[in-house]
Amino acid sequence: MNTFDKYTFKFLLAATIREKEDGYVVNEIFSRFPSIQELLEVTEEELMQIKGIGKVKAQQIMSALKLARMNPTPMETRFAIRSPEDGYRYLKDMQYLNREEFVCLGLNTKNEVLFRETVFVGSLNASIVHPRETFKCLIRRSCASAIVAHNHPSGQPEPSREDIEVTKRLAEVGKVVGIEILDHLIIGHEKYVSLKEKGYL
Repeated sequence: MNTFDKYTFKFLLAATIREKEDGYVVNEIFSRFPSIQELLEVTEEELMQIKGIGKVKAQQIMSALKLARMNPTPMETRFAIRSPEDGYRYLKDMQYLNREEFVCLGLNTKNEVLFRETVFVGSLNASIVHPRETFKCLIRRSCASAIVAHNHPSGQPEPSREDIEVTKRLAEVGKVVGIEILDHLIIGHEKYVSLKEKGYL
């Protein structure tokens, strides 16, 4: 059989679960697991965390992925983040969200994005953003470092006291577990703030 690429995967999954290729469920799968390798390593439990995917649908997807694993996959070009500007370009779509979302980017030793995951939705609060949830996905995927980000629906990316507290807390935990938080980006409308550049990391 031919090798699978992302477009083939999208078609395969959409057909398997009888969803549109540009529908919410398919797009959410590829948002959470953007690389072919991430898709191949996904678990049934992770799939069921996505709204609209129950046990039956998750099992259907796992069956399709099992078929894909039997075929060689092509090498992928990953997005490398070398600066806050690169991070902003990768996460720029967050400026259009009408609610606040906290996102984690897991990086390899070359600062290439391995995955993007929304950790939680809602106003940033040190008691809500648990390092446990943020680092769980990073540890599981053996990430070398990470960049966290959240959006300000107001469009103004200036950091609040809570933003700074959360940043410092995550940085401290990162030092303990050996996964450095390289930056915390706040995404506004056509602009951003890097807490690394601001001196909080």
